Amino acid sequence: MNTILKASLAHLNEFAELFDQYRVFYRQESALEKGKKFLEERITNQESVTFLIKHGDKFVGFAQLYPLFHYKALQRQWLLSDLFVDPAYRGRGFSIALLDKCKAYCDETDACGLLLETEKTNIIGNRLYPKCGFELDQDHNYYNWWK
Repeated sequence: MNTILKASLAHLNEFAELFDQYRVFYRQESALEKGKKFLEERITNQESVTFLIKHGDKFVGFAQLYPLFHYKALQRQWLLSDLFVDPAYRGRGFSIALLDKCKAYCDETDACGLLLETEKTNIIGNRLYPKCGFELDQDHNYYNWWK
């Protein structure tokens, strides 16, 4: 049985473990306690919305959304910043279920849609997103400024 829950402080330990695995997947050093503090702040300050997927009694993945506002639609848009499923549980539809929950949340919050970005080398994600109705933006370049 699979269940999707909105993350709260009650889920912080399990969420932090998954988040640390996610960061390591993207070649970051493990920083469990620092990540846990980061997530606690996001939840406490209501700066993100995260859905956790539970398989049996174990949390196996998450999707984290941050609010944006779209200038053309004049509506909220959600940035799907992070999507992760434990490698031992991949290929079972958990990512698709999380994406469907995020789409439903757009309806619940009257948002115009989801925006996401992933590395060009993320083969799994770059196959998954088009299959789930996401369109690759060929018209825009995305730039980052880091201090």
